[in-house]
Amino acid sequence: MAAPSERALWQLLEGIPDPEIPVLSIVDLGIVREVRQEAGGRWRVAITPTYSGCPATDVIRQRVRAALDAAGCTDAVLEEVLSPPWTTDWLSPAGREKLRHFGIAPPAGSAASLRSLRGPPAVSCPRCGSRDSERVSEFGSTPCKAHYRCRACAEPFDYFKCL
Repeated sequence: MAAPSERALWQLLEGIPDPEIPVLSIVDLGIVREVRQEAGGRWRVAITPTYSGCPATDVIRQRVRAALDAAGCTDAVLEEVLSPPWTTDWLSPAGREKLRHFGIAPPAGSAASLRSLRGPPAVSCPRCGSRDSERVSEFGSTPCKAHYRCRACAEPFDYFKCL
């Protein structure tokens, strides 16, 4: 079997869904930091967990390893990079759009903004687009999401928090 190219490996990783939000790939989520070939021809894939206690991290690691092995990269090194820590700023534009189409409001603003520390953000409803929404609960279906309700269309929805 011919050795895959860097582009082929990125495409392979784009096909691995996030276990908690399967509409997103791990590349959309921004946790794949690097794919590079070392001098001896061995591949190195660096990933950053979304947070240290994320229950999906082990599943993601297993799925990446299985995909690399299936692609003939059995000697590839899977590296976990913790610094700098992952942030929602790393979500791809395509990933943000996928969240919206799935009914989850993507992060409003940047995690680096001090404004995110001043209370709940104004979140646009992923269904009707209204910014007239209210936070119902700080935590939604996963710790990285909050639960909101749109006052305009009355639909409940999850909001992927700025982290």
